[in-house]
Amino acid sequence: MIGELNERSREIFRAIVDAYVETGEPVGSRTLARLGRIDLSPASIRNVMADLEEAGLLYAPHTSAGRLPTEAGLRLFVSGLLEVGRLSEAERSSIEGRCFSAGKSLSQALEEASSTLSGLSHCAGLVIAPKTERPLKHIEFVTLSPGRALVVMVTEDGLVENRIIDVPLGTPPSTLQTASNYLNSRLVGRTVEESKSAILEEIESRRTQLDELTGKLVAAGLASWATGNDRSALIVRGQSNLLDDITAIADLERLRTLFDMLETKEAMVRLLDATREGEGVQIYIGSENSLFGVAGCSVVMAPYGNKHEKVVGAIGVIGPTRINYARIIPLVDYTSKVIGRMLG
Repeated sequence: MIGELNERSREIFRAIVDAYVETGEPVGSRTLARLGRIDLSPASIRNVMADLEEAGLLYAPHTSAGRLPTEAGLRLFVSGLLEVGRLSEAERSSIEGRCFSAGKSLSQALEEASSTLSGLSHCAGLVIAPKTERPLKHIEFVTLSPGRALVVMVTEDGLVENRIIDVPLGTPPSTLQTASNYLNSRLVGRTVEESKSAILEEIESRRTQLDELTGKLVAAGLASWATGNDRSALIVRGQSNLLDDITAIADLERLRTLFDMLETKEAMVRLLDATREGEGVQIYIGSENSLFGVAGCSVVMAPYGNKHEKVVGAIGVIGPTRINYARIIPLVDYTSKVIGRMLG
């Protein structure tokens, strides 16, 4: 549709969206004329605004002379008229410094990234953290009670995690020790995900000296780790910034609904799947994404990958539909690249 607008219509439409992003208020022809950017009379501007409204790009929120861009209008603006800004060196340094600070774990870095985006954008920062894939330092099977054993896993960065598994009654301690020794010889310094398929294939093809019982224990230990680490984590910071744009009780209720939805695993899956659908920064305006449309919000998100260039998470900003897209798009894009470099 952008090609159907003449230069005058584009100029007026751009001015309306710019004013809306800045103030959140309806924009009238007299306001545009006073801005001095458009060398037309208020009457001529009104005629163009009427054409833009008929095209579905503007609407009147009430009976005033002011107009606001529709979601379709905002999409047209973002896709065809937006001039994306550039980050300053200070902003780049701030993002890198807060994410790359010495001694930070990945989870801490991701929390910093979410907080940094929230602070720089004055919206809510959102990060989908990858499932845990830490290299292991030690693994051990310990008898708990008849028919149950504890799998103790220590990662290279010192994290200790425990899983309880069922074992056949009468399993001797020597079998648990053999299973521990076998896994330690193959897992230390590597992630379970990197080694799991090779180990299971080795057991299946009987290329090891493990007896059937020990082989089942090893498989159960691997399965317990995978089950405990199949969930991504959602980190949201700066939710209070979204309250700044609230104008009615109905808006507040929609926002509460959004926060409730963000707590569900389904929401994370939908978000990550949506981000994977395209490359680079993805922009969803209002109802274009059912998750954020319920609150009348927009989201700007970008995926980040691991050292194998596999998308493992996403990072972004949630805000009202009038967010400053020109500023937020490069913020999200650069932060996702910083996180990607960390994982690489």
